[in-house]
Amino acid sequence: MEDIKALEAQLADLKRRFLQQPPPKEKPKAQKKDKKMTSSEAHTHTVDVYATMRPTFGRIEDRGEDQYDVRDALSHAGVKATHRFNDDWAAELHGEWSIDVQNTGEFGRSRRAYTALVTPIGRFGIGKQRPAQYLFIAEYVDIFNHANSPYAYDPESIFFVDNLISYRIDSGPLTFVAVGQFDGANDDNNNDLFNMGLSYDKDGLHAAVTYQMNEVYDQQTHLGENAIWAAAFAYDFTDKLYAAVAYQDKTYERHNIADRDGSTFDLSFAYKLGKHYKLKTGYFDFDDGFDDSDPNNQSFDGFNITFEWLPTPPLRVHFEYLTKSYANDQDFDSLSVGFRYDFRTSIKY
Repeated sequence: MEDIKALEAQLADLKRRFLQQPPPKEKPKAQKKDKKMTSSEAHTHTVDVYATMRPTFGRIEDRGEDQYDVRDALSHAGVKATHRFNDDWAAELHGEWSIDVQNTGEFGRSRRAYTALVTPIGRFGIGKQRPAQYLFIAEYVDIFNHANSPYAYDPESIFFVDNLISYRIDSGPLTFVAVGQFDGANDDNNNDLFNMGLSYDKDGLHAAVTYQMNEVYDQQTHLGENAIWAAAFAYDFTDKLYAAVAYQDKTYERHNIADRDGSTFDLSFAYKLGKHYKLKTGYFDFDDGFDDSDPNNQSFDGFNITFEWLPTPPLRVHFEYLTKSYANDQDFDSLSVGFRYDFRTSIKY
């Protein structure tokens, strides 16, 4: 019994000493290293594949003749790949081709075919691209479902330009774009077109001014130059009302005939009617600079009204009335219905 009591006394003494000691410090957990991504690990690839089909059907009265016809509102498909290999550097390629819906449905002419390099001092591109004239002026009034929209801009203005060198830089709300066309095999061996523009975009407001100069040839004969000053203004007045206006002042300088001055004016409105409907309307005026009595005069003005139903974001169904009044030709009228279905998918790796 004495041995048991002695053992219990020793255990009690050990317990007392243990309780008097401060608790052992926890060993700090190993911190995971905040692994900083190297430049090679920060690489990102993005591939966008897209298509838009825009068939239309309508009754068309053109130059005194009536016809019913299936046409196309610029259906196309494309692929765009971007490889970002640094915070300030990226490589980009873009190919886009029209789809000939109104004829055989085959792939038609190219719309875009270029490669670009994004750098800390701006973006440089080579190939067929959108010029500043469209990006800053036409795009904001080009809201209708028609191959000839914007209607005044369309007859003589540029949408895509091949053999193009482009430069773009963004600084806050300001964007500057300059492009030059160099097609040594044809026309001028130095520069066939120059186009630059500056835009301001902030809080639903777009304001821009551009200048364009291009050489005019008849085969290898240099006829003169065309010079265009243009301005555009667009604004989202509310989440329902959008308005845009675009104006171009064009000078036709010719060597052997008198110079002349022309202009284009496009005005576009869009108003949302609830969640799934939209009403659009526009007025346009094209002046090619010829006198009204001149048989070469192809000036016109007109308006259009479009009603859209958007049951789901990728699809729109539209009804449009369009009329043009020519200075020296019979009027043009059309009433059409059409579908537009957009598809896009993005792959990142």
